[in-house]
Amino acid sequence: MNDVAELTVHVAAHAAALDLDAAEYRELTGRIRHDGTGPGSWVHEWSRLAETRETHGDLLGAAACYGFARFPFVDGPARRDALGNCVRATDRWRRTVAPEAGRIDRVELDILGARVAAWTTGLAGGHGPGGQRAAAEPSAAARNRPLLIVSGGIVSIKEQWAPLLLLASSLGLAAVVTEMPGVGENTLRYTPDSWQMFPAILEALDGAADVSRTFALALSFSGHMALRWAAEDPRLRGIITVGAPVRALFTDRAWQHGLPPATVATLAHLTGTDPLVLPDLLPGWALSDRQLAAVAVPVRYVASTRDEIIPPVDPALLRRTLPDLAVLEHDDVHGAPGHAVATREWMIRALVDLRDATPR
Repeated sequence: MNDVAELTVHVAAHAAALDLDAAEYRELTGRIRHDGTGPGSWVHEWSRLAETRETHGDLLGAAACYGFARFPFVDGPARRDALGNCVRATDRWRRTVAPEAGRIDRVELDILGARVAAWTTGLAGGHGPGGQRAAAEPSAAARNRPLLIVSGGIVSIKEQWAPLLLLASSLGLAAVVTEMPGVGENTLRYTPDSWQMFPAILEALDGAADVSRTFALALSFSGHMALRWAAEDPRLRGIITVGAPVRALFTDRAWQHGLPPATVATLAHLTGTDPLVLPDLLPGWALSDRQLAAVAVPVRYVASTRDEIIPPVDPALLRRTLPDLAVLEHDDVHGAPGHAVATREWMIRALVDLRDATPR
């Protein structure tokens, strides 16, 4: 069982995107009394709001509410159903709304022996492993498009970022929005080698876009995976991230002791370990000096001065070691939810700059 008071704090800033005013949010969260099932539970009340949004045609709002209902991760049938409804609402959105601005498709790929689902746009016709349909746009121009991979953190499902596909399409990019190992529909286990998921996706989509010009919009822990990937794969041409851990989060036990309980529980869930054993496991993810020295691509990093998850020494380490780093710093908590508009504008500019600066 999760502490619903902690969950309420975690989602409060993000709920502002649903156009809930303070009174509506207090009324909603006031009905939540426990983290079980049925009326008064976290899953039930968020799902009820989602159903109302869906009835009124607000499919993205419904998907967001269903996503909050399964927050922070699927731990039983109720949250599993909420995740399924989130995927279904997003699928309705992409079928009924998104075609006006650009085709969005769903793909399921066999990646490293597991299923990795994604929403995609701008891919040329082709097939993934096992004959799976991996794309839907049969044109030579599509095969020449650079690829953008979008992935969130340990609690962010791909449906949260699906609208970014419309932005990618407008910028002339092919794009794949997916999830970290263990998050949402991704059936991989989160390990120190999870970064290998990214190059495996490129292999699956080779020929559907110009994967030799790939950019990663990889947030939080996905940003850490992207940094590790950049040390190995020249096809990755740039990284844009928000609040990515680097080293100290994984090695500093004093810092780990102060992490939010939901963060610890989620990491334990994704890694398949006991929370008490987690501190012994985490050092395996720390990026070494050698690995950071091999990151030659541009990195654009959004940092928060009051980040409760990422220690300040981690972005400071990047400042000392990366040759092409730009940092946008906010006086905010993890993910800078209070500066969402400014962050989004900065990241879009960064993506455009990276695209324009990358030759074929």
